[in-house]
Amino acid sequence: MDAACNSFQDYGKIGEPDHGHDDSFRCKSRNRKITLIVSSAIFLVAVAVGVVAGTFVHKSFKEGASSGPPPIDASVKALSGPLPIDASVKTLCSVTQYPSSCSSSIESLNTNNCTSHKELFKLSLYVAANDLAKLATFLKSMISNIDDERVHGALGVCQEVINGAIGKLNDSISTTTNKVESLLTLRSIDDLVTWLSAAITDHETCLDALSEVNATKVLDKVRELMRNSTEFTSNSLAIVSKVLGIPLSTYKIPIHHNRRLLGEGSSLFPKWMGHTDHKLLETANPTPDIIVAKDGTGNVTTIMEGVAKIPKKSNTRFIIYVKAGEYVENVKLDKSLTNVMMYGDGNLKTIVSGSLNFVDGTPTFSTATFAVMGGGFIARDIGFVNTAGAAKHQAVALISGADQSVFYRCSFNAFQDTLYTYSGRQFYRDCSIIGTVDFIFGNAAVVFQNCSILPRQPLPGQFVALTAQGKTDPNQNTGIVIQKCTLTPFDSLTSQAYLGRPWKNYSTTVFMQTQIGSFLNPAGWISWDTNVDPPDTILYAEYMNEGPGSDTTKRVTWAGYKPNLSTNEASKFTVKSFIDGTSWLPETNVTFDDSL
Repeated sequence: MDAACNSFQDYGKIGEPDHGHDDSFRCKSRNRKITLIVSSAIFLVAVAVGVVAGTFVHKSFKEGASSGPPPIDASVKALSGPLPIDASVKTLCSVTQYPSSCSSSIESLNTNNCTSHKELFKLSLYVAANDLAKLATFLKSMISNIDDERVHGALGVCQEVINGAIGKLNDSISTTTNKVESLLTLRSIDDLVTWLSAAITDHETCLDALSEVNATKVLDKVRELMRNSTEFTSNSLAIVSKVLGIPLSTYKIPIHHNRRLLGEGSSLFPKWMGHTDHKLLETANPTPDIIVAKDGTGNVTTIMEGVAKIPKKSNTRFIIYVKAGEYVENVKLDKSLTNVMMYGDGNLKTIVSGSLNFVDGTPTFSTATFAVMGGGFIARDIGFVNTAGAAKHQAVALISGADQSVFYRCSFNAFQDTLYTYSGRQFYRDCSIIGTVDFIFGNAAVVFQNCSILPRQPLPGQFVALTAQGKTDPNQNTGIVIQKCTLTPFDSLTSQAYLGRPWKNYSTTVFMQTQIGSFLNPAGWISWDTNVDPPDTILYAEYMNEGPGSDTTKRVTWAGYKPNLSTNEASKFTVKSFIDGTSWLPETNVTFDDSL
């Protein structure tokens, strides 16, 4: 750290109306982070030498490179040495999408004339969090003056997700001010990129909620008020992913190659699940803290009664066993309920059922039968159902914004918008997902392995789209990866069906090593606006799929579509590379394949 920063006063966290940030979830892995500091420092030196020697030579993925990330541009290379104060800020901000707002906002707070990249990044976080707090205050005031129920509901979504974004910024600030982590490790870089990616998704979700109820005037007002915090959050994400993450994040594959899978050869789950959680998923009946039973043989008779007993911000695993039965209730675990495991007697025996839907007046975000936002969540052997039916349009069975969450041997059954993989790092193994339009959607970094994906007959005049991915910023680490799954119709499907459609400008979706049935339209994919090709900023791709629907010769010809990835390109979308699963999945004990 440069001398001018030695007296730098760390800014405190921004107040969160719901006090729900996930500090406890972060504490669970802090000991593991400490152990990475020395190895990360050694790796930093080794890679620096490699860069100087020309060891790493890369081409951009869009140019069809066989391996590696995009090249480091000159502005990033300039950050490797000391610079004048004003030049340091401007050069740092040159990697962002909004360099002007980045420079002016950081310089306004840089009273100690810091040139340390980490300290300037910390200032960028504080700028974003402070602006989000102002936005939250405005939303609270606006809600009290709105009479229209649908607009009121949409603003309620805005208030919830913006509070969530504040929590993610606070978690990010905590990581940069943690004295133990004077050096940002590979793990903390991954965390920062994930949390900031999710905070950008929170912004976009607010606008989507207002847009779907056609609240044009309110939407325009909120979009304008949100402009600064959107840009500031994007700036922070660009800095951590393009500057602080080099070389730790960009060249992390060699580290992973030296890691050995827990239970290698038999384990099916990613390594971010540690040994204790690994045992929980292999144990037939883990000892529960709470038993939910409709017949009165447990501690409580409803799932929400069980949820009410979960300690907030827990550092240890809290286990809820839900006995067989249909539980007709809407369940929500907010972001303060961390490290929860919930298991049932089988996804056809233990069922959580609800019927909230958009047609009857509920915002899509709020229709979920089961909603979980607290980090480290595990579900096993449970079925999640929304019974609203096709005529009610958007009706979510489950929404997950839980970072490092795992769903094992679960089922998700609805029609439009069945499974909302909202944000964070997620993993689904041996699950079944049933639906019609966009029935796997959201902006998480999510991998599905060995799952059954079951399109069903939609309403007359509708087509089926298995996925709708919502990436809006090029630096987000998000996307949908479907690997080693099976795609077959749930019923007598006669409508046109597609692998997916790009929901946002940077949508990213990859199907690989998957069995695709004959139901699929040969074009494979369809545009969001069926009359216009999607922008070339999307990334849609296929790799070594099989079955009658896997023929790519008649696929779409979009600029952003790759019909046949190389093995090295596909390796970027494995559990190991895409969701850093080998660092956290072993704790959950869920079986996973970490590679191709």
